[in-house]
Amino acid sequence: MKNVFLAGAFLVLAQWYSSQSFDNQAHRGGKSLYPENTIPAMKNALEMNVTTLEMDLAVTKDKKVILSHDAFLSPELITKPDGTYIPKDSGFYYKIYDMSYAKIRTFDVGSKKLDRYLDQKKMKVQKPLFSDVIDACEAYSRELKRPLPFYNIETKTRPFSDHIFHPEPKEFVDLMMEIIVKKGIQDRVIIQSFDPRTLEIIHKEYPKIMTALLVEKVDDKKMVQQQAHFENIPVEKFMQYPNHLNGIAGDMKFLSFTPTIYSPDHTLVTSTLVQECHALGMKVIPWTVNTKERLKELKDMGIDGVISDDPRIFE
Repeated sequence: MKNVFLAGAFLVLAQWYSSQSFDNQAHRGGKSLYPENTIPAMKNALEMNVTTLEMDLAVTKDKKVILSHDAFLSPELITKPDGTYIPKDSGFYYKIYDMSYAKIRTFDVGSKKLDRYLDQKKMKVQKPLFSDVIDACEAYSRELKRPLPFYNIETKTRPFSDHIFHPEPKEFVDLMMEIIVKKGIQDRVIIQSFDPRTLEIIHKEYPKIMTALLVEKVDDKKMVQQQAHFENIPVEKFMQYPNHLNGIAGDMKFLSFTPTIYSPDHTLVTSTLVQECHALGMKVIPWTVNTKERLKELKDMGIDGVISDDPRIFE
């Protein structure tokens, strides 16, 4: 009986999400205002007109799931334990998958001033455990007496970086889903990825979980740039994810199912694209939309939500 109740509750919440007119998502917690992918950023977003907290996951050497957009400690963002900065050309030497979480926690991700985000509050803060983020957001939502948030969670994997920046997709998904299920938030989770392999695993093993296919346009120049960072990786590996060169139809060939959401770079969105996605039963939630003017343009095209660095555009 309990399982029947939970399944029913799951369905009701999934249908509630699907029926919402617009989904306001705070990209990395709203990195224009607070250090990205940190608990302070997520809590600040909860105080604003946000439906969904968007975040990125990485896996450490000791198999801890943490929030991080980059697979390494970024020279742009990070301050070393001794207060100095990571040299600009040495970020790849600080690969998260090669470091323990105890070591990663000694680095400060929130004090360095960023020229692109002049309004971002500066503070000493660490890359958090995924489980701690969920606990903090659930508790703070209840404290604020606001609806519990949805979580749009990106699996930071690519076919060309298995065992370099992350474990293989199956292990990554297992580590992530163990936490999601334990915390009981699977009815409010979207799993998004540029890597169709992780979405296929989610669809097969957790068919009720909402999914989002992330899409960017990857031309030959960008492909060469990506390949330059990886030695001895077959060229074919760099072709195993959507590149939008053949439109929605080409992107969908990478999946055996239709995801809940099609999530492109906002510059790719047209009214025709939105109509095509809706005809296939997918919502359209582009990234990264950071001005009210662009938000209005996209709303006029019929999109279903946006992912934004700056939650102030939702006010």
